[in-house]
Amino acid sequence: GNQKATHSENSQGKKSQHAEEAIFYMNCRAAYLTVLKSSLENIKSKEQLSLGNDWICFPSNSYMGNFPLVKKLAAASRLKSLRPTNIRPTDMSPVFCSGSSSRAGFFLQRGDKMTWEEVTSITKQADFNCNGKLDYNKFCELYLTTSEQCCKAARARLETDPRLRQQHFGNQTGNFSEGITLPVSKPSPRVSRKTDHKLAKGDSRAPSRPSSAQSNKASTSTTVTASSSRNTKLIIEPDSMKEWQCAQSKGCFYLEEDGEIISHKYRLHLPQRSAVCITIKPFHIPQAEGKSCPWLSVDTALFILKENETQENLQLVAFTELQNEEMFGWRGELGAGLYWLLPFTTGCRLRKGKTQIAGEAKLVWRDEDGELALTKEFRAALLDIFETIDLDGNGLLSLEEYNFFELRTSGEKCDQEAWAVCKENFEMKKNELTRQGFLDLILMEANDRDGDPWDLWVTLLSLGYNKALEMTEACPFVITIHAERCKPRVKAISLEAGGSQLSRALCSSVLHKGEAKVLDGSENIFIYTYRSGSRITSVIENKSENKVIIHVNNEQSKNCLNNRGLTVFAVEVAPKSMMVSQHVVALNQQEEWIYSCVHSLV
Repeated sequence: GNQKATHSENSQGKKSQHAEEAIFYMNCRAAYLTVLKSSLENIKSKEQLSLGNDWICFPSNSYMGNFPLVKKLAAASRLKSLRPTNIRPTDMSPVFCSGSSSRAGFFLQRGDKMTWEEVTSITKQADFNCNGKLDYNKFCELYLTTSEQCCKAARARLETDPRLRQQHFGNQTGNFSEGITLPVSKPSPRVSRKTDHKLAKGDSRAPSRPSSAQSNKASTSTTVTASSSRNTKLIIEPDSMKEWQCAQSKGCFYLEEDGEIISHKYRLHLPQRSAVCITIKPFHIPQAEGKSCPWLSVDTALFILKENETQENLQLVAFTELQNEEMFGWRGELGAGLYWLLPFTTGCRLRKGKTQIAGEAKLVWRDEDGELALTKEFRAALLDIFETIDLDGNGLLSLEEYNFFELRTSGEKCDQEAWAVCKENFEMKKNELTRQGFLDLILMEANDRDGDPWDLWVTLLSLGYNKALEMTEACPFVITIHAERCKPRVKAISLEAGGSQLSRALCSSVLHKGEAKVLDGSENIFIYTYRSGSRITSVIENKSENKVIIHVNNEQSKNCLNNRGLTVFAVEVAPKSMMVSQHVVALNQQEEWIYSCVHSLV
């Protein structure tokens, strides 16, 4: 019993210690990010260190370094003893008393020397008695309070900013693949230990090691030189397919507030075995001709999974590897049965924009009789939306199609009873809503709010539109399935994030098709790199029993754009798991691009 109690106490003590370490680690990182944009940027001056040093006490001569070094320093007992959480006003008083009689000598003689202007500024803030002298007891309280406020503010920024959470360090959210637990270990195929191994098509050039790469750590580098994907035309849909039977469905990628991307998911039914051709491409909205259509440059892909006994056990069958301009496709033979089609985009081009909108478009107006009406611009945007949500392209909205619109814009669904009410009040054909009926429905909502556009803007923003009525945070697409020997049927099932199914399929495709390199000096960490059409994807596989932190450096890449928005970053890979390191596409699609990346073990 005593042994159990002692073991329990030790276990609780370790948990408490780990929790304390985690808090201190996050404080260090928050301090680091108050000064620099990324956890992987180097501190290059004492001035930079001082900016984040108010509540994290680093040795004044250790300013040259990076965040991994800061983390190691945080583990040192000497640094732990300097934690501000351990400092009390009584601890600071003797230090002040050892200064000059005016107390200003403390600031001028100890630690990092301050100027008279800085001393005067502090004295004014801490002159609580208004007698021109610094009350050091009051000053200690002010210092600790301010330090605590700085700490809380920096932590709050770190926890609420999705870009800091998912790009700078540690675990990921949003469009980045989650860590996928590995199956029973087996030898990795096509493993190369050379840093200049040839990949995909094009020349391979051995890069010089970037200045910030840690040469004393296990690392591996990969270089791929690629020509413009727009100049490569592959015949995805041959003329012989004109006699094949066809099924088609539209859909859309939507960008969430935190950077996550959701889309429609589909179920495909093939009544018998058949040769098939499956394609996906951004959707050209007819009414949008002549307008800015940024979504047309968004990369798309489709993963084909075979449905077994349970949806949780989907098997990757194929994915779209062929590319012809903006179309991506796959040709092959599929057996009879049910398949899941999971659309995918890297997020390299579909991301939160920073463009400032000068003014807000007007949505409604009142005619000379005082009646509310939709503006010409808003009406045009609504017709574009109708084309996007009309998934089967028959010019009408079924209840199922309309409910995808409702789920996206309001989070609710319309039941049969409510749909019957719509039928009584708005134009329908064959129990489906017409374009005019859809416009009238939106106008009714505007009238319900007496012309207040707030709810209308909620709808537009959720569908990827900005205040200038431009669709900048969504990408409509169209999926086409041709089958030689049977009539394929495809149906949109849900509108949600890809989740673990898509992450697993994505990682599996790279492991199966990509080139593998073992991280030099680490036998259990592999970097897989695969070029598919116009994108390059790298996956990190950690076969060890411990989590690892991998530093990723793209400083030698040319004309490249990645999904993380950073040239240098780090990822944490759990034990016995794999995850996507990054997706990369050409910044200028008309020019040659060079992917040159160094992965290093931190």
